[in-house]
Amino acid sequence: MFSIRTAFILPALLALLVVHVESSFSGGKFEQLFCRNIYKYSIMMLLLCCSCVIITFLIGGGGSYNYDISKMSDLRKLYNSKVYEADRMRRPLEGMTFQVGILSHSGVRVTLADGSQWLVHKGDGFGISTQTVVVAARHMSQDWKKVETKNFRGSKTVSDFVKAGGTDYSLIFDNCHDAAGRMWE
Repeated sequence: MFSIRTAFILPALLALLVVHVESSFSGGKFEQLFCRNIYKYSIMMLLLCCSCVIITFLIGGGGSYNYDISKMSDLRKLYNSKVYEADRMRRPLEGMTFQVGILSHSGVRVTLADGSQWLVHKGDGFGISTQTVVVAARHMSQDWKKVETKNFRGSKTVSDFVKAGGTDYSLIFDNCHDAAGRMWE
């Protein structure tokens, strides 16, 4: 899982590698060129580190958990409910007013037989035992936009969507876009 600690460790390791490479060369044009630019590289590493931290906060979840369903029997009923229609949804990241490609958040809004709608989406810190969560669609802001619709005709359950989303979150290897894509299959 991508974390703030990782956001600091990766640039530090890269900086150590740069220093090691620099120290293994003695004299010559490479050393002169590199020494002149070492401050530029250090600043670039610092900016990269700050960018990673900002992205982590923008994409990450809140950490406080509110529940639409409090009884285990109702939760089980929801997870076993058949999905008849699904909308692939996308919105800007928290704190942003626009979305560009992967600089956005994805999820799938499912419609059940009773007409109720639920958003299945994934994010860092969204859940406790899994980072793919199900929330009542009434909590969705107006920023969410429908990308496409698919009729599942009851061939999948809410649980199938959650399983497809996966338990762990990784900004690079298993994020909300990856999860929504798997749910869509």
